[in-house]
Order: sequence, then C-alpha cells, then structure tokens
Amino acid sequence: MSASAPLPIISGLADLAGRYDAVLSDVWGVIHNGVAAFPEAVEGLVEYRRAGGKVVLITNAPRPSPPIVAMLDRLNVPREAYDAIVSSGDATRTMISKYRGKAIHHVGPATEDDALYDGFDLRRTGPDEAEVVVVTDLDTDDDTPEMYRDRAKFWLSRKLPMICANPDRVVEHGDQIIYCGGALGDLYAAMGGMVLMAGKPYQPIYEEAFRLAELAAGRGLDKSRVLAIGDSVRTDATGAAQFGVDLLFITGSIHAAELDAFGKPDPQAIADLVAPSRARVAGFLPRLSWSA
Repeated sequence: MSASAPLPIISGLADLAGRYDAVLSDVWGVIHNGVAAFPEAVEGLVEYRRAGGKVVLITNAPRPSPPIVAMLDRLNVPREAYDAIVSSGDATRTMISKYRGKAIHHVGPATEDDALYDGFDLRRTGPDEAEVVVVTDLDTDDDTPEMYRDRAKFWLSRKLPMICANPDRVVEHGDQIIYCGGALGDLYAAMGGMVLMAGKPYQPIYEEAFRLAELAAGRGLDKSRVLAIGDSVRTDATGAAQFGVDLLFITGSIHAAELDAFGKPDPQAIADLVAPSRARVAGFLPRLSWSA
C-alpha cells in the first residue's frame, strides 16, 4: 500500500497563484544552481509579483542577506523577482552574538563568509583555544563529512558546541551534488556533540520570512494563503509543514535522479518521498516556472 495519495500535477506557478497572497521561495536549487540562474524560475517569480503576489526569498546560505543580494545581481536575477530576503546567515548572527569578543573556530572557506562576523570583535583561532565551532560549509567542494571525523573527535574532547550556519546536507552546484555544512553538523551530532542549527527547517527563519511578507503586503496574512517553494524534503518540506504553510515541491534539483524529474516522474513516488515531512503539497514541478 502506498504511503500517501499521489500529488496534483500542475503546469506552473500560474496554476496556483490565485490561491496564495505570498510565497516563501528557496533560492539555491530553485532560482539558481550556484553557477547560473534558471530563467524560467525568475520569470515565474516576476510574473507572480506582477499578478499582485509577494515574494520573500528564504535561503540556508550561511551569509547575511546583503551578500546574497549581490550574488543574485551577479547571476542576473532581477530585484523585480522578489520583495525581500532572509538567510540562515541572518539567523546565525543572533546565535554568534553571545560569543562577542571571544575566540571561535571557523570551518568553511576562509574569507567567503566574513560578513557573518562583522561587528562582533571575534578572534578566529584553532580548536584548542576556541569556545565554539562555527561551520558555514566544508572547506572545499570536494570534501566529505567523513574527512572531518578526527577533527570532530578533538572538538568533542573539548566539549565545544557547534553552530551550523547552513543546515543543508547537500546542494546542486552546476551539474554536481556537493556536501554542505549540515552534513558535518549531522556527523558531529551523531558523535554526541551539541549542534545548534540556523535556517530551515527551524522556525525563526520562517517567522522572519512571514514578517517580511506581511511588511511587503502592508497587511496581515493568513498562513493558509502562503506557499513555500523548495527542493529539499529535509529542509523545505519539513520547514513548511512545521510552520503550517503549503509547499510547491521542486523535483529537478537534489532529488532529480531518484525521481526521474526530467523524464517520466511518478507522482506517487514523489508523494512517498515527501510524505515523512507531513508537508501539504500543492503540486510539483521539475523547475519553477510560471507556465508550461
């Protein structure tokens, strides 16, 4: 017996637009793949806003919002496509603020995430001096979490808490799937370490996104008329379910191969994949678009 009913088949966001006053859209995997924007996704959001809807981008990028805007500008995602952005980096800064003036051990690209620490007078040190480990990503795109096990054993020996700025386990990058900070957070938690996760699927980032959507709309919004858009069961579907909003599931990113997203996808297989999250799925698309 199947775990869930098959999902409704839609041809684009236009099929759903009249049911929702705002969308909370994932960014990486939905709007771009880290290398190039998806033109049909950009068009979908632009057309939705032209029809009167509000768009808040909600991303697990481990940087504050301003660098995300700059990245979208470089990828030719017009600002006409969205009203506001909230990032995992924004939520992470709140967690980091309690370590103001203290020593932290950073894991991830050396300078890419500098904006995360602006104004906190922190010292980046080795793990032998640090009071907390902050993970923005793995050090390189070729790394796997298992490569960090020995380092994690030392962190654990010092009982260092970990702040994980990006809960994503994997992400689409061009035509590759690479590990993200969330995969290292999972490893450390499995070893017995304390891990604090920012971003999706946790509630603070959704509460801020909802606040920004209401600000853009100039009025209060009903969650029944808000749609989350995302490509990850673990973060987007679970987050939408826990926050109480419907989901448009994008199948053509990190789950593309297992779902045959661009071939002959089976709606029942998609429903069964998403079912453990308990998300209310309004429909699915291989790529976000306005219409077929």
